[in-house]
Amino acid sequence: MGTTSFLSRARALLRIRNQLVRECLAELLSTFVLILITLSGAAQKITSFEMKGNLLTSYLAGALAVMAGTYIAGGISGAHMNPAFSFAMCLVEQFPWWKFPIFMFVQTLASFISAGAVYILYYDAIWHYSNGTLTVSGPRETASIFATYPADYVSIANGFLDQVIGTGVLIVVIMGIMDTRNKAVPKGLEPVVVALLVLSIESSMGSNCGCPLNPARDIGPRLFTYVAGWGPEVFSRGNGWWWVPLVAPLLGAAVGTFLYQLFVAFHYPEEDSDVLAEQGSVVLVNTTMDPDIGMLPKEKDTGGTVPDGYPPPPCASSTVSPTVPDTPLKKS
Repeated sequence: MGTTSFLSRARALLRIRNQLVRECLAELLSTFVLILITLSGAAQKITSFEMKGNLLTSYLAGALAVMAGTYIAGGISGAHMNPAFSFAMCLVEQFPWWKFPIFMFVQTLASFISAGAVYILYYDAIWHYSNGTLTVSGPRETASIFATYPADYVSIANGFLDQVIGTGVLIVVIMGIMDTRNKAVPKGLEPVVVALLVLSIESSMGSNCGCPLNPARDIGPRLFTYVAGWGPEVFSRGNGWWWVPLVAPLLGAAVGTFLYQLFVAFHYPEEDSDVLAEQGSVVLVNTTMDPDIGMLPKEKDTGGTVPDGYPPPPCASSTVSPTVPDTPLKKS
């Protein structure tokens, strides 16, 4: 009784009705969980000398983290968790362009905070493994716990193509999962399917550069390592690799979006655009939103509460984004 009363008072005091703020808070939490689990999987593998974790456990952690993040915020923000997924949704007019930089900032901030949490969680292990020196390269380097770096034999061009292809595959399949006119995924299991998708991509395309697939997943933790003691080498290692996982996944998202439209979505029979919107279509359907307050028109008319069934929940919300991610996105 007392606990219920306390929660009721706390809800009345803290409840936020602004749609945009609610979405940002949900996106922050889901991305935080995604990156926390992803980086912890890498930290456990590296700092234990692969005695308590290996490449497979690291990949599993990242993939299942996508599922966890999606269940946390899928019904609120769409659980994009990945700027590449947000970008793809903008391209098919399922997400307003003015929200894109806001979501990207929130996702990057969450990734930065997650990196700090993992550093605290594995503080003793990191310093023990590194013999008291935080290095970006060498046999006891620990920077790769947080950000991705290319293998010594991988060129910038090859790494860039790697990320375009990997993210493109991610977005193509997520588009198919979200398309209600295609082969349907049982309701509520979309995050599980996306997690398996991320695992398959990591398991097959991870050797070149760790398979980031997610600009926020890489730049947030990289910025943390820069300020936490690893220094400017986090930006210079790999011939200035840092910009590749920031730019290439966005291009890959555009390529994946275009390929799905070109080979699948453009060829459905003509349908009324309103019907498509209600079905959560990924085929160039526009959902108008009020940029001043971050609410859908019907939500504005009702004083901040969306009527039951409006708007219809998306089939997905992700990275690896979903939901289905947004990514999933992902990790490494």
